[in-house]
Amino acid sequence: MKKTIISLIIAGSMLFSGCSLITIQTDSTTAEPEKSIVSEETTAAETSAETTAETTKASETTAAETTAAPSETTAVETTVPVVAEQKGKVVVLATGGTIAGVGDAGKSAGYTPGTLTAEDLISAVPELADVADIEAIQVCNVNSDDITDKVWIELTNKINELSKDPDITGFVITHGTDTMEETAYFLNLTVKTDKPVVITGSMRPSTSISADGPMNLYESVCVAASEEAKGKGVLVVFSDLIFTARSVTKTSTYDVMAISAGELGACGVVRDGAVYFYEESVKRHTAGSEFDVSSLKELPKVSVIFFSVDMDPGILKYAAEHSDGIVIAGAGAGEFSEGFIEVVKDLKIPVVISSRIGDGIIIPDNLLVEGTIAGDNLPPQKAAVLLRLALTKTKDAAKIQEMFFEY
Repeated sequence: MKKTIISLIIAGSMLFSGCSLITIQTDSTTAEPEKSIVSEETTAAETSAETTAETTKASETTAAETTAAPSETTAVETTVPVVAEQKGKVVVLATGGTIAGVGDAGKSAGYTPGTLTAEDLISAVPELADVADIEAIQVCNVNSDDITDKVWIELTNKINELSKDPDITGFVITHGTDTMEETAYFLNLTVKTDKPVVITGSMRPSTSISADGPMNLYESVCVAASEEAKGKGVLVVFSDLIFTARSVTKTSTYDVMAISAGELGACGVVRDGAVYFYEESVKRHTAGSEFDVSSLKELPKVSVIFFSVDMDPGILKYAAEHSDGIVIAGAGAGEFSEGFIEVVKDLKIPVVISSRIGDGIIIPDNLLVEGTIAGDNLPPQKAAVLLRLALTKTKDAAKIQEMFFEY
């Protein structure tokens, strides 16, 4: 009886030793552990002459299962250094707007814009981490109607400086929709990098039902991280669509698809994070632009005068006294009354003629007053942006006209 018990103890010891030795073999690629296994297994076999055939079979089966075990394969793989896929960095520059707005739960109106911080916006979209490494910068936190030329200049200078960092792939600016197109166009004319610069926002505050901000932010980061977006100028991403800064405009006071591009349309789309481009601007922009605001504290003043029936021409005289240039949002193809014509003839500052319609083009043949400047197809608010920058270079109407055709 004692002999039988001793035999079983020895057999059990062999099984335990066999499992341990085989585990070592799986975790090592050297020949020496294999020799050790063979030697120790042989020694164990010689030591126990009374081991039964069933015990030997059990030991072999255990060894085979241990060698093939998935857990052991995983252990081997974890000993090899794994290099994570390198992702670029996207800098999110927040300025406020509806996308950062907070109001009564569920409502889409009556909210306070510019409440949430850049970190708040980013933390609400954890999927951003799958696209790029995110850095947040709070530039300001205001309603976009309170954006100023100083904010524009700060944004441009920050982007131009940060773009020198090779680890940064692109930039996303969160912004209110009311003046988004003006900021986009200004940056399009002043940033000096081919890296993607994308602007986005939302039509619904963060506290509304089906807020559109998170998806717009996610898709904007996808575009900013995309190789395809390089060199295409400043872009606006909104509701799955991509627009050029020059063509984008706001077309509705409430519609979630309020950001559009009129007759020119979108230049691309975003679907499930994938970026597709179909068009691009042929106008000068970004690194190809002549405008430099790095040493400026403010821009020349430009007034936009909206013409309507029976409009008092005296408003033009007042604007001229307080402005470096004027943009007239004329009726139709940039037209206005005889009273306006008489005042415009005597103005000593550059006057750009645009249209209040929103679509179409103003060419020199449309001009009612010699020496005024045709605004091409820029809406009044964008014509004002270009005129302000043009005035940092020249006051000559002919040279400014060339700029309106180039940009």
